Amino acid sequence: MFYIKEEYNSTLEVKQSKFIAHLLPFDIYQKRLDELKLQHPKARHFVTAYRYKNEYNQIVEASSDDGEPKGTSGKPSLMVLSGHNLINTAVIVVRYFGGTKLGTGGLVRAYSDAVNQVINNAKLLEYKDEKTIEISFNYNDIRIIDYELEKLDINIIDKNFSSNVIYKLKAPQEILDNFLSSLNCITHIPHR
Repeated sequence: MFYIKEEYNSTLEVKQSKFIAHLLPFDIYQKRLDELKLQHPKARHFVTAYRYKNEYNQIVEASSDDGEPKGTSGKPSLMVLSGHNLINTAVIVVRYFGGTKLGTGGLVRAYSDAVNQVINNAKLLEYKDEKTIEISFNYNDIRIIDYELEKLDINIIDKNFSSNVIYKLKAPQEILDNFLSSLNCITHIPHR
């Protein structure tokens, strides 16, 4: 599976209709859709599709034709995301009607081509399941812990400074295991 970290866009023109495809991380999908509707008040359709993993590690998929004939735009866009094995990713295709009807097959091709084009321009990253853990340690170990976290490219989601330092970390399980085993020889870190 693959994912993206930033937004990409590209424009496809078919018989004077413009298809502006925006490929983006799922977590900014709704905000970006609202922004695009404000930026393109004369656009006819805002076709969407997305795939993401929920908290139960299940893939959730959805799409919308947004007024295009049923099954001609949202579903083909979703099939392209699925075909490229993208996860935690959304696509929004803004369509400006050019005056010529494309027909069912023409719409399916145009939306599929627009989504394929933007994906081909994107930098796809390999997706790995990530786990979240908390670690607790003494203040005098902060430098060692921060050094190890940076070296292993582990994300610190949250920091809490009370009687001890508590970090909430997110990374693939094998990287977290390496981190915990490397620090066990330096200092004891209880984790939960």
